[in-house]
Amino acid sequence: MTIIDDLTAEQDRLEDVLAGLDEAQWTSPSGASGWTVADVVLHLAQGEEGVAASVAGAGVDVRPREGDTVEEAMDLLVRAQRTAPEEVFRRWREARKDAVEALRGADPKRPLTWVETPLKPATLATTRLAEHWAHGLDITEPLGIGFPDTERLRHVAWLAHRTLPYALAVTAEQAGPVSCELTAPDGTEVWRFGPADAESTISGTAGAFCRVAAQRLGAAESGLRTTGPYGAVALSVVRTYAV
Repeated sequence: MTIIDDLTAEQDRLEDVLAGLDEAQWTSPSGASGWTVADVVLHLAQGEEGVAASVAGAGVDVRPREGDTVEEAMDLLVRAQRTAPEEVFRRWREARKDAVEALRGADPKRPLTWVETPLKPATLATTRLAEHWAHGLDITEPLGIGFPDTERLRHVAWLAHRTLPYALAVTAEQAGPVSCELTAPDGTEVWRFGPADAESTISGTAGAFCRVAAQRLGAAESGLRTTGPYGAVALSVVRTYAV
C-alpha cells in the first residue's frame, strides 16, 4: 500500500533528524507539554509496538486505570518507561520497523484492534503517519531544525476530513457536509475532500489545515477561510482522530 511507503518515508525523515541530536537536545523540552524529546520518541515507540501487537492479534489497551483519558494513560505509560535517550532511539527504530513489516503482511480488509475502534491496516498506517508528522513538529520546532511540509500531508488532511463527523459528534456540535480545498505544499496543486456541492467549505494551505487538526496551530491564527453555515464550526473541532 502506498500509505505504508509514505509512513516509512516519514519515519525515515524523523530518524535522520534524531540521529543528529546530542544528549542536551534529547533531554530538552519538546513541543508536547511536559515531555522531553526523548519522551516523545518513547511515546512513538510505544505506539509502534502497539501496532505490531494488534496485527499479531493482541488487544491494544491504553487505559491502565479506571477513569483515565487516553492522553492521561499515554502520559503515565511514558513516565513509567523513561530511560536513556540511546535506548529510546534503539527501541523506536526496532518498533517502527516491526510495525511496518506487520502492516505490510496484514490482511488489508480485516480491521485491527486499536484505541477507540477497529481500523483497517491502511487507516491505521495513516494515523501513524499523522502521529509521526505531528510529533516531528514537537521535536524539530523547539530545536530550530527544519521540517518542511511534504506531499505526505495529503494523508493527514484526508484523515482530518474523514473524521470530521466523529469530531462533531464528540463535541456535540451539529453540522452538515463540509468540503475542503487545500493548497498542497508545492503551492500549485489543490487537494479536495468532501462533496463538491457542499455549501460549507474550509480552504487554505494544507499545512495550516493539518496543523489545526493536529492541535499544533490555532484556527484563528491559521489563515484558513471558511464559508457556509458549518465551515467555522467544523474548523473549530477538526482533529486527526484515529477512528
